[in-house]
Amino acid sequence: MERVGFDSSVIASAGYDPSARVLEIEFVSGEVYRYFLVPARKWRELREADSAGAYFGSAIRGHHPEEWMPKDATP
Repeated sequence: MERVGFDSSVIASAGYDPSARVLEIEFVSGEVYRYFLVPARKWRELREADSAGAYFGSAIRGHHPEEWMPKDATP
């Protein structure tokens, strides 16, 4: 999944697949997670948020099924 960079102390980059409704986030720690059943609206709001980390914490984490992506499983 292609990701775009974020100016954030929490999120390094993120990408979204609208057909699958999957949001992929790479954190500044290097960890990558996928979040499922994410509406396009939340992807747009994450990109436009004053604080992407705060938006992630309030609207995505704990609200969508997630999957950790081991480093050898990502391109």
